[in-house]
Amino acid sequence: MKIATWMTTPHFQHAEIARDCGFEHLVLDIEHGTFDLGALDRFIGFAKALGMGVHAKVLGPTVEAIQQALDFGADSVIIPHILDAAHAEAVCAAAKYPPLGRRSFAGGRCMGYTRQSDDFFPAENVRVRCWPMCETAESLADIENILKLPTVDGIFMGPSDLSLSRGRPNYHFTDDDPRRHRQGRESLRRRRQGLGDARLAGRRARVRHGPETQTGDDGGRAAIRHHSRRLRWPARDARPGRPRRRSPLS
Repeated sequence: MKIATWMTTPHFQHAEIARDCGFEHLVLDIEHGTFDLGALDRFIGFAKALGMGVHAKVLGPTVEAIQQALDFGADSVIIPHILDAAHAEAVCAAAKYPPLGRRSFAGGRCMGYTRQSDDFFPAENVRVRCWPMCETAESLADIENILKLPTVDGIFMGPSDLSLSRGRPNYHFTDDDPRRHRQGRESLRRRRQGLGDARLAGRRARVRHGPETQTGDDGGRAAIRHHSRRLRWPARDARPGRPRRRSPLS
């Protein structure tokens, strides 16, 4: 299981520190962070040059917010404020090229600054992931139908807003919450078994849980790693003292 670190500010040094700590992926909180369009473009390019995966939690459930993040080179979009399956269907289409979705053609970084072959577009629909968030009572009630959508690759849980929308105060990991997590995992497993298409064959289904990751494997087992402010050294060769890699801008 690969762990991403959560970023709300477009500071290059933070990305370098995360890389040197062994993290391979960044989640950019554009919705609640300080990323304007210029900063987002520069930061995604920098992170990609570091060899990191970039996952953009976009400003909102709009075509423009989704396409701008993908045009700048994000590897996936995490879409907040999704209501039900009909809403998810209308919004998530912006993350996939036709005929699967309605993503608009753009040159630049997402195209490698060149003209791509015809097979680029279906391959990109597989590579680029679309994760609507489950953070409303409506989306939780309709999670099964959301996961049936061909433009949806998984669910990103937003526990705090989900708690508030269901009439609870601050999010607490109560006895009821593991049941909700199991509901999400079961929905993902049923989706994989029901679709059976080549695009999903052999690929691990994922549930993203806020700044944490919850991954269901083929046997239905799951590992939940809760967000911690304490920095962890994920691998021996990622610990202090190893040779420092040069920044792509140095």
